[in-house]
Amino acid sequence: MRTSNSLCLALALALLYLFSTATWSAPFRVLVVMSYEQDNPWCAEIKQGIDQVLAAHAEMTYFYMDTKANLNGGPEKAREAKALFERLNPDGVITVDDNAQSMFVVPYLKNKVDTPIFFCGVNGDASDYGYPNHHISGTLERGHIRESIAFLKQLLPGFDNLCFIAKASPSGRALKKQVVGESSTYMVPTSRFDLITTTNQLRKIAGEFGEQCGAFYMDSLEGIENDRGEPMVNREILDFFRSIYSGPIIGGNRYHVEDGAVSAVVKTGQEQGEIAASMLLQALQGKPVSDLPVTRNYKGRRYINVNSLQSLGIKPRPIVLRGATLVTTTDK
Repeated sequence: MRTSNSLCLALALALLYLFSTATWSAPFRVLVVMSYEQDNPWCAEIKQGIDQVLAAHAEMTYFYMDTKANLNGGPEKAREAKALFERLNPDGVITVDDNAQSMFVVPYLKNKVDTPIFFCGVNGDASDYGYPNHHISGTLERGHIRESIAFLKQLLPGFDNLCFIAKASPSGRALKKQVVGESSTYMVPTSRFDLITTTNQLRKIAGEFGEQCGAFYMDSLEGIENDRGEPMVNREILDFFRSIYSGPIIGGNRYHVEDGAVSAVVKTGQEQGEIAASMLLQALQGKPVSDLPVTRNYKGRRYINVNSLQSLGIKPRPIVLRGATLVTTTDK
């Protein structure tokens, strides 16, 4: 009797396991190729957005090309991503930021496979990569620069001109293109836009032009090299620049403000990831990619660093703070 009961129990457990496996197995396989490093905060935001949409529907595989820290190693990482794509044979692909497009999608996947591919975080024009086509679409990333300038003007009414610094990279050049195209609509004139690769260049800009700049907008700087030739992360760069420039610095992302920038109207990686993932899910469920046109981000969130306000002696009117997220500088 005990043997019979044990066999029944074992059979029931086996059936329960098989049922659970069948119920919870993901119907799709999705490969996500990130241009940057796994610990990059922008990548982390985008992953949150993608997972929020797709985690319940797909088996997710993430690959990081590490091109902020090692741009020259990007082509080899792209070859690794291609090999991973061939092993996984995914049902869909999401590619993030410009380097993943130029180094991975365009040479290895575009018009060579029928797999639906959706990009996000792309600063360049979609046409730069020959997008969209029969199997590729996605969402462009555009900084809320105009809004960030207007926000700083509310915090600091005397602010009267802005300088820009970005890394000499595809995203930095795309940002400069955006600024050139829309600067006539900004509340204050732009004095200069520098694309750099080292802290020595940053030091020179602060020394020669710092007094002429009412504020600096900094973005896309991760990976510039210090005096020892080592790539730097955003917090190190902001700490360094704040030590040689005494004016306000604004940025384009939440982590810029958390690392010491005064304020920003931020674009979010979560929005980028959610849009691309939602488009891919529709394609996986049968909607033609041609019916999913290229779009762009629109949501902006206002952030203020309280520590930076205090250090600069900025005392905004209470109404300016309404609706903004107040943060303090994060610990290293």
